[in-house]
Amino acid sequence: MQSWVLCLGGGAGGPAARRVRLLLRQVLGSSAAAERSGRLEVRALHGSGDTVTIGDVSFKLKTPKNPELVPQNYMTDSLAQSVVYHLRWIMQKDLLGQDVFLIGPPGPLRRSIAMQYLELTKREVEYIALSRDTTETDLKQRREIRDGSAFYLDQCAVRAATEGRILVLEGLEKAERNVLPVLNNLLENREMQLEDGRFLMSAERYDKLLQDHTKSELDAWKIVRVSEDFRVIALGLPVPKYSGNPLDPPLRSRFQARDIYHLPFKDHLQLLYSIGSNISTERISQLLSFATTLCSQESSTLGLPDFPLDSLSAAVQILDSFPMMSVQHIIDRLYPYNVFLGKEGRTAVKDALKRFELQDSESHLVPRRITKVENVHGNKPIKADVTVQIGEKEVTFRVPAGTGLLKKHPRSDTFIRTSSHNQLLAEMMQSHMVKDMCLIGGKGCGKTVIAKEFADILGYSIEPIMLYQDMTARDLLQQRYTLPNGDTAWRPSPLVTAALEGRLVILDGIHRINPGTLAVLQRLIHDRELTLYDGTRLLREDRYQNLKEELQISDEKLQERSIFPIHPSFRIVVLTEPPVIGSSTQQWLGPEFLTLFLFHNVRSLSKSEETEVIKEMIPNVPSVAVEQLLSLTHKLRETNDATAQSLASSLSTRQLLRICRRLSQHPDESLYYAVNKACLSRFLPNLARSALHKNLQDSGIETSPDDVKKLEEKDYTCEINNGILKIGSVTMPIYNSTEKMKVPDVLFYENAQHMMVMEDMLKDFLLGEHLLLVGNQGVGKNKIVDRFLHLLNRPREYLQLHRDTTVQSLTLQPSVKDGLIIYEDSPLVKAVKFGHILVIDEADKAPTNVTCVLKTLVESGEMVLSDGRRIVANHAYVEGRENVIVIHPDFRMIVLANRPGFPFLGNDFFGTLGDIFSCHAVDNPKPQSELAMLRQYGPDVPEPILQKLVAAFGELRSLADQGIINYPYSTREVVNIVKHLQKFPTEGLANVVRNVFDFDSYNNEMREILISTLHKYGIPIGAKPTNVQLAKELPLPDHKFMGYWKVNQPGNAQQKLLCPTETQKIDVKGPVYLNIQGFPLERHEARSLSFTEELAFWTLPLGEVNLVCDVTVTKEEEAKNMLYVTTCNPVSLYFMNVSSKSGYFVDLYDLFPRTVGSVWQPFVTVAPLGNPLKGQVVLHEEESNVVLLLDTNNGALRRLLLLPDAQESPKRTSWWSSKEEMSSYKMCREFSHKNWLVFYKEAGNHLIVLDVLEGQTHTISLPINLKSVFLAAEDRWLLVENETNQKFLLTKCAHMEAEDSEVCQLYALSEEPADTGFGLTTASELCVPHAVSSDQLSSENLSAAVGQKISSPNRIFSDEHNYATIVIGFPDLLSPSEVYSWKRNSSLSRKRASPSDPFYYGARRKTGAAKQTNCVTLLASNQIVRILAPGDVPLKDIYPKDVTPPQAAGYLEVTDLNSKKIKYIAIPRSQSLSPYTSWLSKISDADALLAPLGKVGLVSVDMGGGVRLWETGLDSLQQSLQDWRNMIGQEDGRPVQITIQRDSGLDVSSPKHGKVDPDNMPHVGGNTWAGGTGGRDTAGLGGKGGPYRLDAGHRVYQISQAEKDAVPEEVKRAAREMGEKAFKQRLKEIQMSEYDASTYERFSGAVRRQVQSLRIILDNLQAKGKERQWLRHQAVGELDDAKIIDGLTGEKAIYKRRGELEPQPGSPQQKPKRLRLVVDVSGSMYRFNGVDGRLERSMEAVCMVMEAFENYEHKFKYDIVGHSGDGFDITLVGSDKVPKNNKQRLEILKVMHAHAQFCMSGDHTLEGTEHAIREIAKEEADEYFVIVLSDANLERYGIQPSRFAQALTTNAQVNAFAIFIGSLGDQADRLQRTLPAGRSFIAMDTKEIPQILQQIFTSTMLSSA
Repeated sequence: MQSWVLCLGGGAGGPAARRVRLLLRQVLGSSAAAERSGRLEVRALHGSGDTVTIGDVSFKLKTPKNPELVPQNYMTDSLAQSVVYHLRWIMQKDLLGQDVFLIGPPGPLRRSIAMQYLELTKREVEYIALSRDTTETDLKQRREIRDGSAFYLDQCAVRAATEGRILVLEGLEKAERNVLPVLNNLLENREMQLEDGRFLMSAERYDKLLQDHTKSELDAWKIVRVSEDFRVIALGLPVPKYSGNPLDPPLRSRFQARDIYHLPFKDHLQLLYSIGSNISTERISQLLSFATTLCSQESSTLGLPDFPLDSLSAAVQILDSFPMMSVQHIIDRLYPYNVFLGKEGRTAVKDALKRFELQDSESHLVPRRITKVENVHGNKPIKADVTVQIGEKEVTFRVPAGTGLLKKHPRSDTFIRTSSHNQLLAEMMQSHMVKDMCLIGGKGCGKTVIAKEFADILGYSIEPIMLYQDMTARDLLQQRYTLPNGDTAWRPSPLVTAALEGRLVILDGIHRINPGTLAVLQRLIHDRELTLYDGTRLLREDRYQNLKEELQISDEKLQERSIFPIHPSFRIVVLTEPPVIGSSTQQWLGPEFLTLFLFHNVRSLSKSEETEVIKEMIPNVPSVAVEQLLSLTHKLRETNDATAQSLASSLSTRQLLRICRRLSQHPDESLYYAVNKACLSRFLPNLARSALHKNLQDSGIETSPDDVKKLEEKDYTCEINNGILKIGSVTMPIYNSTEKMKVPDVLFYENAQHMMVMEDMLKDFLLGEHLLLVGNQGVGKNKIVDRFLHLLNRPREYLQLHRDTTVQSLTLQPSVKDGLIIYEDSPLVKAVKFGHILVIDEADKAPTNVTCVLKTLVESGEMVLSDGRRIVANHAYVEGRENVIVIHPDFRMIVLANRPGFPFLGNDFFGTLGDIFSCHAVDNPKPQSELAMLRQYGPDVPEPILQKLVAAFGELRSLADQGIINYPYSTREVVNIVKHLQKFPTEGLANVVRNVFDFDSYNNEMREILISTLHKYGIPIGAKPTNVQLAKELPLPDHKFMGYWKVNQPGNAQQKLLCPTETQKIDVKGPVYLNIQGFPLERHEARSLSFTEELAFWTLPLGEVNLVCDVTVTKEEEAKNMLYVTTCNPVSLYFMNVSSKSGYFVDLYDLFPRTVGSVWQPFVTVAPLGNPLKGQVVLHEEESNVVLLLDTNNGALRRLLLLPDAQESPKRTSWWSSKEEMSSYKMCREFSHKNWLVFYKEAGNHLIVLDVLEGQTHTISLPINLKSVFLAAEDRWLLVENETNQKFLLTKCAHMEAEDSEVCQLYALSEEPADTGFGLTTASELCVPHAVSSDQLSSENLSAAVGQKISSPNRIFSDEHNYATIVIGFPDLLSPSEVYSWKRNSSLSRKRASPSDPFYYGARRKTGAAKQTNCVTLLASNQIVRILAPGDVPLKDIYPKDVTPPQAAGYLEVTDLNSKKIKYIAIPRSQSLSPYTSWLSKISDADALLAPLGKVGLVSVDMGGGVRLWETGLDSLQQSLQDWRNMIGQEDGRPVQITIQRDSGLDVSSPKHGKVDPDNMPHVGGNTWAGGTGGRDTAGLGGKGGPYRLDAGHRVYQISQAEKDAVPEEVKRAAREMGEKAFKQRLKEIQMSEYDASTYERFSGAVRRQVQSLRIILDNLQAKGKERQWLRHQAVGELDDAKIIDGLTGEKAIYKRRGELEPQPGSPQQKPKRLRLVVDVSGSMYRFNGVDGRLERSMEAVCMVMEAFENYEHKFKYDIVGHSGDGFDITLVGSDKVPKNNKQRLEILKVMHAHAQFCMSGDHTLEGTEHAIREIAKEEADEYFVIVLSDANLERYGIQPSRFAQALTTNAQVNAFAIFIGSLGDQADRLQRTLPAGRSFIAMDTKEIPQILQQIFTSTMLSSA
């Protein structure tokens, strides 16, 4: 045998010689030289059979049967020595007949070595890329149907075994665990049992059998010989270093392994030198050194993925064309470390760059832009020459181009080129020259648009493919379908057709797809080769041409053998979102992925560029708005705060364009509203919402109350005029629809709020947007949409999504008919075809990986359906292509979803796809809208009931928003209640609301909140009709006739009693504008559980030392009564509408001048004016006689100077002079609603009448000194003289004219007793009335009072001796007036309480009467009401002996002259009482003041600011009691009967009573007896046609419902004892004393509710994490649509079922979340605990954390540390020693308390925070939280807030929050302003701490869940 070394001359012809020449090009050197250097050599030996020798190993070649299956063109010119060694080893194993496993790092090297070996030895290859979707059928046999019967087709393993090919299995670590053992026996013994009954047998055994049997016998036994040439080459990654399934031990033992590491440094360097001849060798070696460093063992311990060494050649190729370009820039494309590495990783890479001098210097340049692109003519692979400007130079290079026309001019209407885009496109051109690429960028930053623009430049047509999570490897390549005759066939996927036609494939969302699925594409990307499921092979163009030449056969022939060329222009561009750094889910950007592409990071635009884009796209958008919007967006994008980042993601460029498009159409809309809408701020967690709000304010985007008002006052109606629909201010022509039946028609009651949403929707609809409506359940999303479509007359297609929705079910439903597979269009496809509106409901229930299919549809208007049809938007694409559906121009999508987050825990549809829709938050209607709507649902339901419902539900919703309750109660629930009440009006409201709230009846915490809220609004849930607790009535003594009042008609004394008047203009100073501040009113209805006289109560926000000094109410109709309350320390005015939710107050502290000398105790009274001065009040200070006019609408305050000349300054009393009481001025306001008032000075002799409208005063001079003045009528006033108490009547004309001549007449009144004989009355006993009515009793009331029918003018008086006095005839008649009195047993003022009674301030009064008499006459209900101090009340008569009277601020004494009764009603004491008791006693005898409210009501205000409304009139009380009982629902105690109405067919004769049965037996039916049941015509129960119901009492005895419901006492007692016993037993077990238990309960009880709700959330999170997934390829379960054809062919594993998903191989373990609570246990906490309980609250917070996280230790590891003057790291709870029971928890609380008591002073908040953040980040965890509880006195220790802010944000991975507990002054507020938004909270009321903690946990946990 002769050995040849071929010379590579031109001589040898023929294809075979050419191939050998290729193989041996590296053996140019002589053999001798080769042997000397120790290199291995490959030789081909020709002889009997060709031989290949590598070194000392030789292999004899055989001629391949199917030469087209031999790999082509894998051998390179110069093989590296290391590769030759590998080939030699494989050859050895091949000769031994062993199977090999090439193991090594990711990259194409292992595959190319295997292929080189096969090419060298001329072996045919069967290649299969394993993925997680590979099943047994893919390896062995698959059934196909031919002519109606199923055949088995051999798959790769069986074909290789029988034909003697080599089976290359790539990616063993990807296959699911139990798939590969199928091959075990084939590998070991070369045996395998096939499904079709054949048996594969090894060659030796088969040959042995052949000696005994004939071949035909063996064939009959179905035995098949396995060729002796069959080998397996497996390629795999080492697991565990890389992720994947570890090798199965039995499988592993059957392989021989060879580690194929990257090429050795020298070899690799050689290779790169040969590629980059233009680059200095030094730079190449630096580049390679850097890359090798990153692949070293050390760097992988840092967690850095391997550097893709195989891509270096691509990089060097680019550098070869651009030698001046920056190397660091290229490295970024190979290894985008900024995107996927954390901080540590990035620094490591940067250090390595520095080390190898690869960092950018000035001289290195980056490409700037593409200057021109032109076609290259003539050559077959279509190419284009591209010129790129880099620095000052221009470089031209050649790239593949598409099959279309190149785009010549760079302007386009949809793509605005900015400088960064120009640079990006230029860089993409460079990458395009050598490799496929991947664009990484956030949502909505323009990846798709850039890719499209890139395709246009090069004339590519695009093939967008949206990837989704469930996508299988098969979906990427091929689909099965049936031919018309029922045969099964394979249809290539869009990816494959694009490869054949040379398109640009855009794979969108590769981060969603499972990394194992991508394995099928690796060979396509690296080698441009692909083997499909039906055996088709796609080859790279040059290999295909090679094959053609070598085999000398035509294209048609090759296609018959199913071999196709991949078009040389074919390229892949991948779009993806950046990986989340540091998240626990598997990173998709792993070492394997890095080898596939060159990466380009698409940054979001800079501010100037974004402005440019927006202005160019939308020319007429207001530029101020754009500026504000962009400054906000960039501010959010630049922070490293997670919350702000998440907000920024909803303000992507796409969203900004949408906002601007909208603003350009509606320039008057507020930006504030647009941003909130885009971020769906209504449903953000509290933290995020406050952060957004703060950022909006900083950017100057605000909303003013006026805007809100304008919005609310706008007219929202919809009308349709001649085919045009108008909603609010937006119009749109109505659609002409052919499909009337698909237009929804729905019962819809219009209300302003829903109309606002609809107007908003219409605006976006007109802009061509698709809409997304997000809201809680039951807020009317579906109703709104249906109504909207009804108005537009648009037909609707409806899709409801759910957990099991798949991509297939969204688009097509396959079914089998006559053995053929046919597809039903889903509503989505129908809507697209016919231009209907597609309504997708419950979009958040479907997995987001399914719904993301909608993105391509909305975005690019393209979508491929599973039956091969495709949806396209553009008509231009259609011609010449079949199976295309064009999107109808009218097609729109409206998506409905619940809000993200707890308690819906749906998938975050808004988060993933919110970007491509225009979002609308739908909320429950505002109270007004909701009321209007409910009125339409329940026209007969009483208005107050509707109002109560709306108010109560409004409060519950706000509680749900704050996270205090979990369930968001919605309008749907209220509507159901109202419908029920409408249909069954007799049922009580209290019963009907239980239809909604019984769901919560087993959750105690929730129940308490619900019940208290419902009670607050007066819904008496749980009340019994018998709980009526009205005050006890005592009899009123009989009235006595007291005598007459006579008017002395003076004779000649007439001159003396005319009183002159003079008129002056008022001097007005001002106005000054005061700030009117609002405050919320927590109004509670008092009649919740029981019925009393009290109607409602609320509290004014008074300071602790403030005193109420006057109360008055406007005299208007009930609904609009304004209540005014003045206080005098400091002086301020509170006013509020009695029925509204908010009050206002004005601080007048600076306005009243101070007097000198006397103790300054101001006393201010207030008089509200009437029309046209409504809303204005006059304030009068009694000591200084200052009169102010305040306009409560706008805060204008004017001072009125009444006596400009006589403005006497008070005499300066020297400090030692006796401080006698100065006489004060008084104001009479009985007729203030007529806009005039009367002022007088006590003991003075002038009356000043102030007419506010005319701006004049009339001064009346009197001959007497005044004590008091009562305006008994407008023109008749009762005056009382100072010393003598003599009464006078002053008459005047009703309105003073301006002439001075007008005089007033004064008459003296003498009181003549009925019988002077006994000398009962002497002048000394004349008393001053406390109250005089300014109007008369009606005749009925008067007659009832005095017991005789009488009609006459009258006035009603009250004073200290009499309950009431009626003077008949006074003041209109001058004849003597009769006086009737109801006398008291003892006068009020005479009685002095014993000083031991502390509640009676009268005891301490030194001089003078109190200023307020608190006596009110109610004429309508004929009552006189006054407030008495407890000392004046006969408590013994009211309360039984054994009951101690409640502590009361005073008692209302109600004297009813109709029923002749007295009642005493206790006014509950106020919580706080001012310490100024002597001052209090000057104001009033009791601790409360009284004013009439409307005609029959009263309002009392106690000194602590507690306002109570009372109802005392008998008639109105009875009416209210009736209503109240109706609300509870009456149970009349009758048993409920069930009657079945038989229509007996007999007519009703005339109704009659019927016979009375003497024995009274029960009768049923029969038309005879009275008192029967179920009969006809006779009186009875439940029959028909009888005259009336008659109950003959057949169930005689019936106990009341309440008795039935009650549990017997002994049962209750037994239950109680059992509970106590168990409790004591538990205490004994944990050795806790009962005292300790009660102490612990104090802390635990305070936070029970928050603990409960936190645990509910934790449970739900856990449940959500455990949600099961679809497991495919199951033998049982539900039919998998994707495998319906496999089912036809008779496969078994065609089902899917839900199951726990195995964690992905190599995915990191779920680590717990780490929480550290840093509490302040410094001395100041103990010191100020008395002030605001801060230490106790911290203890409660600690208690809450310990209780809430109990038993969740595996998910949350927490520890608690304290900081104080002693140090910053005082461990209270270690993460490993978590307290297990109450005793241990109490110990910790005790330690906290003790430490705060005894530690040093000082503050370590800062160090504590920094230390906690540093320490916690060292541990392994999924997420880190640090929560710092501190009081805000950092300044005291000189700590700068900015330092603290820095401390909170030192580590971006740690979420740090600060909660400041009650601070002194406004420290905390100031501090919070300097801290990052959403990171700090102020708990002024320490009760909020647990609440805040709960907020932090929910919003952060949900974001990460």
